[in-house]
Amino acid sequence: MYYYRRLRDLREDRDLKQSDISDYLGMKQPQYNRYETGTRELPLHHLAALCRFYNVTADYILELTDEAKPLK
Repeated sequence: MYYYRRLRDLREDRDLKQSDISDYLGMKQPQYNRYETGTRELPLHHLAALCRFYNVTADYILELTDEAKPLK
């Protein structure tokens, strides 16, 4: 599976807890933890929601680029 290091980094940079993000996504914290640790793949609808929440591109979260270009 994938390890979404950027999800953790984005969350921690904003001093948020996993429970804050899981509440935003409408799920329980253990399920969100599985996305950050890579034991479950991140669904596209959650990826899109997190891009909007953090105002970054999906390429940044997926580590295809190192530039977190804000969405316009």
